[in-house]
Amino acid sequence: MKTVIGILLVAGLLSACAGGNPQSNRGFRLPDGDAGAGRAAFIALNCSACHQVEGLEIPFEGKREASVKLGGEVGLVKTYGELVTSIINPSHRIAPGLPKDTLAPGGSSLMELAMLNEVMTVRQLIDLVTFLQSVYRVQPPQYNPYAYTYPM
Repeated sequence: MKTVIGILLVAGLLSACAGGNPQSNRGFRLPDGDAGAGRAAFIALNCSACHQVEGLEIPFEGKREASVKLGGEVGLVKTYGELVTSIINPSHRIAPGLPKDTLAPGGSSLMELAMLNEVMTVRQLIDLVTFLQSVYRVQPPQYNPYAYTYPM
C-alpha cells in the first residue's frame, strides 16, 4: 500500500513539473501559430488600445483606454492555456494592482466590452497566442543561500 501511495505521489509531482513548459500538454493545444501574423492580429484587433508590449513599438492611433503591459521578464512561464484563457475569458483573472478606472463596471475586464470573441477568428487567436509567447522571457529566481537568517 505504501508503495502505491509513493508511486502516485511521484507521478503527481512529475506531472506538476510539466506546468513549467510554455508548450505544456496540460489542458488543450491548438495548432502552431505564426508570431508575425499574431503581431498583425494584435494591431488589427486594436489590442493596443489597452495593451503595450515591452520592447516593441506597435502603431496605435487614438486614446489609450488602459495601459496594461505585456511581455518582458516574468518569474513564471505564461503557458499556452493561460494565454488563450486570458484572451477568450479576460475577466477570469484580473491582473493584481490594475487601477480600478481601467476596469469595466462591476470590476470585469474592458476586453469583454470589446466583444473580441464575436470578431476574432480562430486563426487570429492561434497566431496572437504565439506572438504573446514570444514577448515573454522567464527570469529564473535568484537563489541566495545566505538570505535565510537562523533564529538565535
